[in-house]
Amino acid sequence: MPGTEENINEMLKIRREKLKELQEMGRNPFLIEKFQYTHHSTTIKENFEELEEKTVSVAGRIMSRRGHGKVSFMDLQDSKGRIQLFVKMDLIGEEEYKSLGLLDIGDIVGVTGEVFKTKTGEISIRVRELTLLTKSLQILPEKFHGLKDPDLRYRQRYVDLIVNPEVKETFILRTKIIKAIREYLDERDFLEVETPILNTIAGGANARPFITHHNTLDIDMYLRIANELYLKRLIVGGFEKVYEMGRMFRNEGMSYKHNPEFTSIELYQAYADYEDMMKITEEIVAYAAEKALGTTKINYQGKEIDLTPPWNRMTMIEAVKKYTGVDFNEIDSDEEALKIAKEKGLEIKPGMKRGHVISEMFEEFCEVHLVQPTFITHHPVEVSPLAKRNPEDPRLTNRFEAFINTWEIANAFSELNDPIDQKERFLEQVRQREAGDAEAHMMDYDFVNALEVGLPPTGGLGIGVDRLVMILTNQPSIRDVILFPTMKPIDD
Repeated sequence: MPGTEENINEMLKIRREKLKELQEMGRNPFLIEKFQYTHHSTTIKENFEELEEKTVSVAGRIMSRRGHGKVSFMDLQDSKGRIQLFVKMDLIGEEEYKSLGLLDIGDIVGVTGEVFKTKTGEISIRVRELTLLTKSLQILPEKFHGLKDPDLRYRQRYVDLIVNPEVKETFILRTKIIKAIREYLDERDFLEVETPILNTIAGGANARPFITHHNTLDIDMYLRIANELYLKRLIVGGFEKVYEMGRMFRNEGMSYKHNPEFTSIELYQAYADYEDMMKITEEIVAYAAEKALGTTKINYQGKEIDLTPPWNRMTMIEAVKKYTGVDFNEIDSDEEALKIAKEKGLEIKPGMKRGHVISEMFEEFCEVHLVQPTFITHHPVEVSPLAKRNPEDPRLTNRFEAFINTWEIANAFSELNDPIDQKERFLEQVRQREAGDAEAHMMDYDFVNALEVGLPPTGGLGIGVDRLVMILTNQPSIRDVILFPTMKPIDD
């Protein structure tokens, strides 16, 4: 709209002129170091009968204002909610009342006064003293339209949180969910630990890493793609139950459910197997839902989902048979599998074997059906380099992935603790890297050495925290549950 930019620039200029006038009056708000408030807005409203006509102090941001001669009304927003301010010239003095003209929407103030109800029944504060604590030099989005542009909301989350209070509720729920996960594990004697984020080998998952360089050592290093191998080293060292929740980094595509920097939790338990990890997975999700939402029956984007244990269970081969009609129990050779893959229109990649085809068939045709919580078990060994083989069919592993709303939210297995088998699988991964697969696992001789020292039978589990939070808070994008998601810089 013509003139809009000029109008905005003029309004910004006026705000700076008001600041200058305040400074010349000896009332520079940026020199104030603290303000002692006694209550939040919601506390006052919830305890009105007790606080009526009592003096309170509150602090927050002015979100609206309207005046009627010698009386003005403002809405103050603090970290808990909003409350109306009633400002009367007779109560604060003529000079102070005139100085209200130097206030703008977005300014942060400290207020002291009595709690009362207006004639319309609105709980308010009768202002006796108002102190400007911070002058806002920017313009908040217009209140009726708010900040709706998703790209701008993610870039300027600080503004998003101010003008869209419901966004704050999502992140409060996120904190409750994370706290519940920790509670569940802590109560079961799991020890929370910390492992390196900078690695000399990108291990623990099949993913493309971010690469950086350490100047003093003059070596390339990698931001961790997983913390699995370090945690298993701790089990070798004698810890029986460990977990770590933190950031992982994968230099891969971005989408509504992928961010290159994301939060996951991995846990390992000695003398346990993938069946034990299934129990922990369904219980931990149900526990978090109960703690954060008060129920295990949720609605995600119009879909009713029941998180109550026990969850459905299906092998990957059973799922492929159910949703494609192809039974890989009757297909033994790589040649037969690749023929089926071609018939189904799958991309044939160099070095592809029967196990890869089963996995590709599952991803392409089966995941879309897994809305209700479901464990998919017994993945092919070709796509599970760290999982223990299934004794009844060594081509498969004792592994599972948990799906909710068609998304993988957890991955777990009975950990491979045979150092000879592990070394061979690493070598096969190296061959795949040399053939062009940038996501194949690197060789980690020290981890093989740790297995040679001796890893007891162990169950391991990883849960994607961001995706779980998306589901529990009913958010359509991973960017809605990460305070500061990765964004492409805006060109100057």
